[in-house]
Amino acid sequence: MGEEPTWAELLVSFLVMGVIPTVVGVAVIVSLVGLTLWGRALLRRRSGRTVSGGN
Repeated sequence: MGEEPTWAELLVSFLVMGVIPTVVGVAVIVSLVGLTLWGRALLRRRSGRTVSGGN
């Protein structure tokens, strides 16, 4: 059997276990917001063309 981890090693492992899901979650949220804004911009451009093209 190995030695028991020190408090510093435990602290680092808890920090790593907390940081990884946070980074992944933030990346997912930023991606969804970016895709939403991009999709709305595309829809706005298309609707703008049909309105101006019809006049």
